[in-house]
This record gives sequence, structure tokens and C-alpha cells, in this order.
Amino acid sequence: MKPTDMRDIPYFDGHCDTVSASAHFAPNVGHFGTFWDTLGHFKANSGHLDLTRLARFQKAAQFFALFANAARFPAGSLWDVCRREHEVFRAEMERSGDLAVPCRTAAEIGAANAAGKVAALLSIEGGELLDCDPEKLETVSRWGVKLINITWNHVNGLSGTNVEQPDRGLTDRGREFVREAVRLGMLPDVSHLSDPGFWDLAEMGLGPLIASHSDARAVCGHSRNLTDDMFRAVRDSGGVVGINLYDEFIGGGRELADAVRHIDHFMDLDGAKTIALGGDWDGCRLLAGWTGVQDLPKLWDALAERGYDRATLEDIFYNNWYRVLG
Repeated sequence: MKPTDMRDIPYFDGHCDTVSASAHFAPNVGHFGTFWDTLGHFKANSGHLDLTRLARFQKAAQFFALFANAARFPAGSLWDVCRREHEVFRAEMERSGDLAVPCRTAAEIGAANAAGKVAALLSIEGGELLDCDPEKLETVSRWGVKLINITWNHVNGLSGTNVEQPDRGLTDRGREFVREAVRLGMLPDVSHLSDPGFWDLAEMGLGPLIASHSDARAVCGHSRNLTDDMFRAVRDSGGVVGINLYDEFIGGGRELADAVRHIDHFMDLDGAKTIALGGDWDGCRLLAGWTGVQDLPKLWDALAERGYDRATLEDIFYNNWYRVLG
């Protein structure tokens, strides 16, 4: 079977750390020069993805996360870091206007793709970047943020996480934060959230549940992954689950077949309209032999060889994310 070309594949992915990867190189400095000197800019770089590579797909949309590990920054500085990262995103969009357009809605994404450009969307990974302050949601909504994780790995004032205080669910402030985010048109993201926090959010019934970059716990028993009941709750809410390519959450031997097992499992749970992409690009260790987004056709071909028809593949690789943003 001849490998499928990127130009024949649509692409919509729910999570990359390309903006915030700067913190991994220079965690305590007030600028992002180290990252860009090492990897380059959005347009072309040596990381997992850039706009030049994304533009090679038939059509492309990518969520770019703003993120900072609280343990690497002085106390009280995360909101400042979040604002600086937003400025990096804004500046990179201006620099790359020939390749990408900032978007928020399905209509904007469709228009960008029709013009031959990558649709770039914003997310925030962890309410602590907003000081867990519901009032700051108004500001990030004006930035165009569409997706927001309640937590990252560290417990915050909104909830426990899958790593810290995993038995703690949403606090009263957490519920207020989620309600305000939804009111402003943002989608709350359960990836990284504690199990009780997940169910607290699900029981609020505020709309589609999103797990932007999570896999199947039944396949790999990591607490970052979703149980079958969680997946069914996301499915029944009309939400999506983005398959995470981080080898630790895929499990097995870091092989492509291990990633396919997660998709097969979710498909067995009637997940054809729920499974999506959530690669965790620039924030993970990829599958063996993979170096970036240009390797994604390998997943398309592996699923096609297992009998997935083109319509199902297009749903997983693009349509399911597009639908939930409609």
C-alpha cells in the first residue's frame, strides 16, 4: 500500500505546547528568546510542528495551548506568563499571516481553510494561569480562547488533578469558573482533571465535554486516561476526545499499533463521532520513529488497513472537532 500523502488528509488537532515550550528551555526568564533560538518560529522550526508543515495537509486547524508549570515560576507570576505567551501567539500570527489565521468558531475555521490557510485556535492549560479567577475569563475570551483546562498536573483552587489530590473534585470556585467560561462561549476541558472533578463537571450538564488530549485507561492504566464510563459521558454530551500521542499515556512499546489500540477501543464504545486528534505536540515524547506532525499519515494508513473507511477517518482527523465548535 502506497503511503498516503499529507495533501490527501484533513487535520484538526486539539493540543500542542508550541507556544509554552519556551518554559522548558528558560523557565525563569521574562522573554521567549531561548525557545525560538533553539527551535525557530511558528512558521518553520525543528519542533514537532510548524505552520509550514501544517499547511501541507488538505486543510488544517490546530489548538495552541498557553501553559506554564507553576513549579518553574515565582509565586503569583502565572497570569503575567499567560499574558506574555498570548503576546507571543499574537506576534507569531502576525508574522505568519500568509500561512495562518487566528480563529474561534467553525465558520472562521471554514473560511480560513477555504482560503488555503491554517486555522489557529487558542486554549489555556490550567486555571492557575488565570489565578483561578473567573473575572479573568472575560479577558481571555477577548483574546479568542475557546478551550480551557480546569487544571494541569498541580492542584489549584478549582479542583484536584489526576496527579495531586486525585480524590478532590470541583470546589465552589471551580463550579463558578466553569459556569462563567461556558457563558463566555468557552469549552471546559477535562484532560488532567481528577476523576471526581470530571464527574462534578459532567453532572453540571453545561454542554459538550471535551478531553482535548487523553487516551483510554482500559488500554493503558495511566490516571491521565479516561475510563470507559468517562468516554461514554463525553460521547453522550456531544463532545470529543483527542487521542494523545505521548508515549507514557499510549503505553505498550511506544509503537503505532499501541496508539491504534486506543482508537479501536473507543470505536468499540460507539465513538466514531467522538474520537479526534489531540497529539500533545511539542509537549511529549512521541511514538518510536516519529519526529513530528509529518508522521501523522502513518496513523491514517494504519487505521485504513484495519478497515476504517474514509468518512470515518475524516471524522477522526477533522470533522469531530469541527462539529463541536459549530
